[in-house]
Amino acid sequence: MTAFRHSFHPTVLREYDIRGIVGQTLKPEDAFAIGRCFGSIVARQGGKRAAVGHDGRLSSPDLEPQLVAGLRACGLEVLRIGLCATPMLYFAAYAQETDGAVMVTGSHNPPDYNGFKMMLGKKPFFGKDIQEIGRMAAEGDVVPASAAGSDRHLDIAEDYAARVLRDYDGGERKLRVVWDPGNGSAANITRLLASRLPGEHFVINGTVDGTFPNHHPDPTVAKNLEQLIAEVAREKADLGIAFDGDGDRIGVVDDEGHILFGDQLMVILARDVLKARPGATIIADVKASQVLFDEIARAGGQPLMWKTGHSLIKAKMAETGSPLAGEMSGHIFFADKWYGFDDAPYSAVRLLGIVARMDRPLSAARAALPRVINTPELRFDCPEERKFQVVAEVKQRLAAEGAKVQDVDGVRVLTEDGWWLLRASNTQAVLVARAEAKSEAGLERLKAHLARQLEASGLAAPDFTGANAGH
Repeated sequence: MTAFRHSFHPTVLREYDIRGIVGQTLKPEDAFAIGRCFGSIVARQGGKRAAVGHDGRLSSPDLEPQLVAGLRACGLEVLRIGLCATPMLYFAAYAQETDGAVMVTGSHNPPDYNGFKMMLGKKPFFGKDIQEIGRMAAEGDVVPASAAGSDRHLDIAEDYAARVLRDYDGGERKLRVVWDPGNGSAANITRLLASRLPGEHFVINGTVDGTFPNHHPDPTVAKNLEQLIAEVAREKADLGIAFDGDGDRIGVVDDEGHILFGDQLMVILARDVLKARPGATIIADVKASQVLFDEIARAGGQPLMWKTGHSLIKAKMAETGSPLAGEMSGHIFFADKWYGFDDAPYSAVRLLGIVARMDRPLSAARAALPRVINTPELRFDCPEERKFQVVAEVKQRLAAEGAKVQDVDGVRVLTEDGWWLLRASNTQAVLVARAEAKSEAGLERLKAHLARQLEASGLAAPDFTGANAGH
């Protein structure tokens, strides 16, 4: 035992990562404690090396040295990747065969947030693992302080770009592409990839700026894609690609300026992967359209619906040997030729290869998908201590009704009209709902069914006003 002791703000240790408001719930001393505890886990497993990267937030350069100091105090050699996209750190962990990796990133959260994403060996570090960091810090349960630790800087941009570009398979056709990394930490690698890909490429918001001066870097929000849509029209581009703040989520706009949602993008990617991997299991999260699961089966694959959460998806991919998985949130995971982690620049390059080989524009492929009407993801407040209980109550009532329910993550209720979903967020005090139908009338019936179930548990239905969209 050592004299080290530390307590975290109760809100920062989340399901998939550690995250808080800088200066309020998250401070530099927290970064040291995370390094000290995570480094102790690595050292106790016989590990010697860890990789560390950081995003472009204004607070990241203050947090990163403290994290490194904590890891060094455990006797580890720390490879400091510097400013990078999160998937570049994951890549470094594989390419350099490190025993652990920590990314300082606030992902797509507002500028005053920051946090940490971790992997232990080649596996995601989440859930109970993150709670264990809290216990170790509180009890001082860390390895004895060591002076044997060291750190060195390592620039992996060239290696990463070369490896990503190796899997571009677009042939001779030259595309016109607009890129929007949103002033996030993938900006530098975006410019590098764009300069080396065939075709004509236009990068907007291509400098790293932690104030995010042009728009918030979350490509799942349509408002954040307006600038990209306008630029695609101006350049008469074949498509536009957007990344979130740390480059592990992708947004796509077709040549007509229509957004391809995560599940629509997955249809395009899955068809291509299944040509080379017939019969493979393709995973999507519980929020995805039924169209995706049907199209995977039609293309000769085995669709698997799984829980929402990038760490949960990665673990399920490893378990099933799945070559491709994706979430509505834009996390896309390629284990076909790649490493199985969520990587937006890599996914973009694979998509460009597919589009270049198409005999029609991307808009035509999108328009040919079966038409359904759905709500976006609706998030509404529910007390932390009630959210899982409400889902359990709804599930119990549905069972009594004899409803057809898929319950891998919350409840997804199937009817003649389509389906509706209710699940508890793992990261916030909210419930998440979504519904999808073949007709407007069907969607209204699904929403009414969902509203009745919520009211039976004492909750008001979410505001569905203006929530319907063709998809």
